Amino acid sequence: MLSARRSTGCRAVAAAEPTQAAPVSDRDRLTLAIAALAVVGLAIAGYLTYVHYSDIEPVCTTGGCAKVQGSEYAELGGVPVALIGLLGYVSILVSLAIPGETGRAATALMALVGFGYSAYLTYLELSVIDAICQWCVGSAIVMTAIAAVAVVRLLRAP
Repeated sequence: MLSARRSTGCRAVAAAEPTQAAPVSDRDRLTLAIAALAVVGLAIAGYLTYVHYSDIEPVCTTGGCAKVQGSEYAELGGVPVALIGLLGYVSILVSLAIPGETGRAATALMALVGFGYSAYLTYLELSVIDAICQWCVGSAIVMTAIAAVAVVRLLRAP
């Protein structure tokens, strides 16, 4: 019977032990949650920005998207609200790379401003425009979630 091992004259090399990943902190989980939500928001705002500049009607199941997108409230100072949202989500993603309390505070501040503006736009949809845009509601929900998570992340002890 032949041996499965043969001596080659070389020293045996110990197999490397698998390394364990560092545990993920609650703050890291919160940061990842904000990043994931911001990517969803970026997709929604990106789509609505595309719709605006392509001069097409958005895909809509609520029947009110075109009315909302065509309203006088769809722009702020000549800038499409969708583009403002797109830049807001990008800014939130960038703020996640800023270390320490400054970065956490910047994220929370932008998210709270976005939440407030989303609440105002939702009020306009319901009370003034009298139409609901599913994409706008989706973005408002995403921004609300980001604001909540960002505030929790800010208030967590270092």
